Amino acid sequence: MVGHLPRRLVAEAIGTMLLVIFGAGSVVAALLMGAGEITYAALGFISLSFALVVTIVIYAFGTTSGAHINPAVTIALAVSRRFPWSEVVPYIVAQLVGAFAGGLLIVAGFGRRAADLGTGLTALAKGVSYGQGILLEVMGTFLLMLTIMAMAVDRRAPSGWAGWIIGMAVAGEIFVIGPMTGGAVNPARTFGPYLTTSLFGGDTPWSEFGVYIIGPIVGAVLAVLVYDQVARPVREVPEEGEQGTAGEISGTREPRGEAAADGEPADGESRAVRRPRDDRLQRGVRRLRPEPGR
Repeated sequence: MVGHLPRRLVAEAIGTMLLVIFGAGSVVAALLMGAGEITYAALGFISLSFALVVTIVIYAFGTTSGAHINPAVTIALAVSRRFPWSEVVPYIVAQLVGAFAGGLLIVAGFGRRAADLGTGLTALAKGVSYGQGILLEVMGTFLLMLTIMAMAVDRRAPSGWAGWIIGMAVAGEIFVIGPMTGGAVNPARTFGPYLTTSLFGGDTPWSEFGVYIIGPIVGAVLAVLVYDQVARPVREVPEEGEQGTAGEISGTREPRGEAAADGEPADGESRAVRRPRDDRLQRGVRRLRPEPGR
């Protein structure tokens, strides 16, 4: 991360605002085009819209604020000591403000009918219990946070791919749990449309809001703990606030005892590789040097 805290907070607010506009906004568009119904095919386009906006936000603001745009991600990074606890509350406030601004802009663009349609809010499908909703959100957020750890936090990750792969993880979880919970995996993504819909007199299922707080936070924290214990060969806890790095990753290699005893390099490299090339260069120079009298 670069920049002072106010600059990073602005980046988080803008990033979360864009997530709601082009993520939750795609739900409103799908409802309008589908006469109030969302088919599974339409859910695919919604997933793609979320994936694209997440990708763009990561590439735009990732080096500035880390592009959390999700309170669950912020809390999970703090639990793993990769983000300072002193900045958790400011980050979450910025994300919630950005999400609400995104909801307002959806209504500004589509009109009050957007609020009548729920401003793209998430809700439990018919027959899905509170506990099932939490479990599904845990699973979806686990996938998302595991991808963030592998692609954006671990230093071993290939450079340049984090945005795309994290965006695809968002699409993947919506494909599976979207029909059941909406696939929020983000308390801010749910909060913005909820508050906007309530403000304009729409029907808001606030009683279900706990699903979209408990599930994402538990899923994100669980993913960090599992990644540190399973995916990393050597667990080195970084200094608090060292976001975006997982510490040096180091493996171990047993020396080859017999070879080492004979003078062979213990790391497995042959003498031909390790031998200085000075002798060969000198021989070449001597061949090219003219003999006396010529």
